[in-house]
Amino acid sequence: MSGIYNWMYYIASGGLILIGLYIVLVKTNLIKIVIGLNFIDTGINILLICIGYVRGRTAPIFSRPGISPANVVDPVPQALVLTAIVIGVAVLALALSIVIKVYQHNKTLNVTKIKGLKW
Repeated sequence: MSGIYNWMYYIASGGLILIGLYIVLVKTNLIKIVIGLNFIDTGINILLICIGYVRGRTAPIFSRPGISPANVVDPVPQALVLTAIVIGVAVLALALSIVIKVYQHNKTLNVTKIKGLKW
């Protein structure tokens, strides 16, 4: 039974990535597409944290006595995910501002009805 708990976060991150991919590929509303991109971003961040975690090790804070570098988790994936979260929020804000401008120009959020996006 403990084996499923080791893979639970991998399964959750894969599920978020697949849900986001489904939303991006199937939905035609621009707001829903941006939400799908946010799902993909969150799933990838959870996946990176899962890859960087090592069971039985502690946070990389050397303020307590008796902690050696061999007993801590690598801080690079954590720093990478923190940076990715900040970049993801900026991309989300930019995408939503573009969606607002598209709506102001075309009076619709449906991708199939926007004339400038047709083949």
